[in-house]
Amino acid sequence: MATDGKMAEAGADPLRLESQLCFALYSASNLMTRVYRPLLQPLGLTYLQYLALLALWEQAPQTFGDLARRLGLDSGTLTPLFKRMEAAGLITRTRDLADERRVTIDLTAKGRELKARAQAVPPAVVSQIPIPLEDLAALKAQVERLVGGLRVAESA
Repeated sequence: MATDGKMAEAGADPLRLESQLCFALYSASNLMTRVYRPLLQPLGLTYLQYLALLALWEQAPQTFGDLARRLGLDSGTLTPLFKRMEAAGLITRTRDLADERRVTIDLTAKGRELKARAQAVPPAVVSQIPIPLEDLAALKAQVERLVGGLRVAESA
């Protein structure tokens, strides 16, 4: 995206909705979530539950704090999410005996077994996006660079 100065030189209105990178990313995120919804519904999962399980399928158990950092979510979002997942029998939440502020999240047998059924989700999503795989991989790499830059900007 051009800087405001370059946009002004080109005659573009910097306040046009369609000129905003943030709006393009917001729209893409909403649409991506909607593509996932019908694929996750038979698994009994929301999109956020799916993301949490992806992290846990890679490594379990994990601390609440590690998952929060990994998912980029705060405790106000994760606490009710994990409570619902625990009620559904997918995870356990265990307080550390030495430090009760520390909570460990682990998969239950049901949560582990769900991984096999979820294997079909990523290829089903990719099959719905009419963009070549190599372009999707390049886009993902660019978005990851953007996220890294935004994290630097946020901490400054």
